[in-house]
Amino acid sequence: MDEERAPYDPMPHGPAEVGLGPWEGEWPAGEHYDPELLRDGDRRNVVDRYRYWTLESIVADLDTRRHCFHVAIENWQHDFNIGTIVRTANAFLAAEVHIVGNRRWNRRGAMVTDRYQHVRHHETAAALADYLHEREVRLLGIDNLPGSEHLETMMIPRDVCFLFGQEGPGLSAGAREVCDGTFSIAQFGSTRSINASSAAAIAMHSWIREHADVSTGDAWRG
Repeated sequence: MDEERAPYDPMPHGPAEVGLGPWEGEWPAGEHYDPELLRDGDRRNVVDRYRYWTLESIVADLDTRRHCFHVAIENWQHDFNIGTIVRTANAFLAAEVHIVGNRRWNRRGAMVTDRYQHVRHHETAAALADYLHEREVRLLGIDNLPGSEHLETMMIPRDVCFLFGQEGPGLSAGAREVCDGTFSIAQFGSTRSINASSAAAIAMHSWIREHADVSTGDAWRG
């Protein structure tokens, strides 16, 4: 017997259409509901808690529960990893995502999650550092530099921003200068590095394991 899948997950044996159709029966009361979605159906990639809610209401609710970690990535070559990092940051409910360098970035990998996630732009890594330090948030870069701490054994600060460089070259010289420290992710194979979006997901989930409260209803599987 096939395992029942979430209503928004069409692969591989789910419904042909993502999401839910028009609301059946009397409409629910509440300003957070979107009349057009109730009438036409909600096909967005959102968890069931937010079905038929307006975009503004979803963001407002998320803002009441956001975690205090940030994630940042340098954008000098329009890295395709940025969208995936934004999507993961939304899944783990990061405070903000910071784009350093070019303002324009490839949004395809974000799967529209940038609408629900606060994304802030900074011209330089120094500007990012100033913004974070004014808010007493530590800036930690990921790079295999001498003196880098092991992510697996370090104490991850609650108020922290993880900074990632471009795929390939890693952190720029300017970024390395303004970081409060760097960490590395243990690897045991032949490759010199792992994908930047994968590294970001590992770092964010490490914060979740150490600081997030998963005993409440705020953590869900869809």
